[in-house]
Amino acid sequence: MFCVQDGQKFYYDALFKDKFGNSIRLPYSSGQQVKRSIMQSFLEKLNRNEAPTTFVFDGEKLEEGEVLSICDPSYPDQLIGGWMALPKGGNEGAVKRRSPLSISAMKPLHPLLVGYTTENVTFDRSDKPDLHKVRVRDIHGNELSDDQIEELLAGTARSVRRKWIPNKNGSGARTSGFFVYDIVIDLRTLFCVSLNSNEPELRKGENERNLEKAITRLKKLGWKEGKNVFGKCLICPKKDQKDKNGEILQLGRDSIIKALATALLDWRITSNQARTLDIQSTLAVSISDNANKIAGAIRSKLIEEGDESKAKPIIEEKLPGVETYVTLACAGYVVTANETYDALERAQKRLVDLMMAFDYENQCG
Repeated sequence: MFCVQDGQKFYYDALFKDKFGNSIRLPYSSGQQVKRSIMQSFLEKLNRNEAPTTFVFDGEKLEEGEVLSICDPSYPDQLIGGWMALPKGGNEGAVKRRSPLSISAMKPLHPLLVGYTTENVTFDRSDKPDLHKVRVRDIHGNELSDDQIEELLAGTARSVRRKWIPNKNGSGARTSGFFVYDIVIDLRTLFCVSLNSNEPELRKGENERNLEKAITRLKKLGWKEGKNVFGKCLICPKKDQKDKNGEILQLGRDSIIKALATALLDWRITSNQARTLDIQSTLAVSISDNANKIAGAIRSKLIEEGDESKAKPIIEEKLPGVETYVTLACAGYVVTANETYDALERAQKRLVDLMMAFDYENQCG
């Protein structure tokens, strides 16, 4: 379950209808929001800040211009999350790196396995009237005294320390049920930054006059030239690179992989919309290199009972080519046979093993 302050995202299902014959409203969390939450968890595990961003405004009226990324893979969120910079004026070409993570929206497992409700809410500070001050202005903007406020409220049930917030445009919307999201990790580009001059992923930094200096700086941080299926590239070092005082100058693949594997499984919706807490229990995780099979590991099945249609969630625990890890919480909703207390820890270890085993330096033989 998750709740938003202003406008829960939703779409209408074209196939399934409610009892009145209307299309069912289905809530979802966008892939961008899922990615943002994962990246925030990722940086928390590494104890690092996100890469700096430059906001450009034009003219005296401060018209909004470009939002420029630093395009620096030495920042872990840039390396994993990707970047794009499109400077104005045409003097410098667009620079972009597609994230090695492809992330879907978090959507209902089945239209009949989710709920969507709305409610009115209050902002209440009436329990400590001496602590929370109240200011009331008359029609001329003059502030009233405490005696004038009491006189104004006399004979009414109105409270000036309790604000009623009626549901409007989806505020106070709550959704619960079974949700699923998919993530694809492109190991070929996970730690490789392309040096292709026709589709550049690097641009000169603020203190660098040309691209070669940017490449030289990364090499000093331990990056090495190599080659993947897309051509020449720079490859992130395996181990952390430190200065003589032991300070980390460049995080290595080993550190990044461990934090990424944890963040992929341990994240919460943390956008500026979220206003209530739900632990959002992860019930099952499936890992595979076959997209068709993994779709069948966590799925639903439509059941016809008389004139009513129902959906049943299914966890396929032993599907060839797919490794599925089922948590103890899952057994409370789905009939399972192999749920374990350490399912997420084992799934995390499997992700680490898969990313560690890939030969980033020798992709092309």
